[in-house]
Amino acid sequence: MSHKTWIFDLDDTLHHASGGIFAHINLLMTRYMMRHLNINEEEATALRSRYWAQYGATMHGLSTNHGIDPQHFLIETHPLEVLAQWLQFEERLAESLSALPGRKIILSNGPQHYVEGILDKMRIQHHFESIYGVERLNYIPKPHLHAFQTVLSKEGLDPARCIMVEDSLPNLLTAKEMGMTTVWVSQEARKPAHVDYRIDKIAQLQRLNLS
Repeated sequence: MSHKTWIFDLDDTLHHASGGIFAHINLLMTRYMMRHLNINEEEATALRSRYWAQYGATMHGLSTNHGIDPQHFLIETHPLEVLAQWLQFEERLAESLSALPGRKIILSNGPQHYVEGILDKMRIQHHFESIYGVERLNYIPKPHLHAFQTVLSKEGLDPARCIMVEDSLPNLLTAKEMGMTTVWVSQEARKPAHVDYRIDKIAQLQRLNLS
């Protein structure tokens, strides 16, 4: 039987975005919203958080409710060379990915230039056959079903033969409902019902013998 296909998230899955990258992106998003929506910092921060919770991405809320151009917003708030100073990832990440049999795909809510740039700086881009930033999802982010369906359709994949590796529980819930095997990257001890496996780091994937 052929190997399964690995679908990886990027931020806080393959690298530690919460170590500084996310904080700076959030700051840039807040400033962008202050300028373009003419609101103060407190209002922008609250709206950013609400849209992220409601839509899965602040960008989606801004384009849906305010007509903000998503591409302009993403370019302004994801300056790769600035964000790269906080890049943190596992020392043997490339080796861990090489050890996994089967195709590997990136499915991220981040913009394409950022996703490809971070992978390149980690020197792991060649491990992935396809890379999906949010533009390639028609700007409809995870956990929306459409995001997953877009990738499955374009890649000709059966969800029952896919393994979703993610730090986000809402994203894993959609993946599980579609029939994928779910792996949660988290330091938490709990394992919700829609999570098949929980790992602390990517290096632990090989021992699960999933593919």
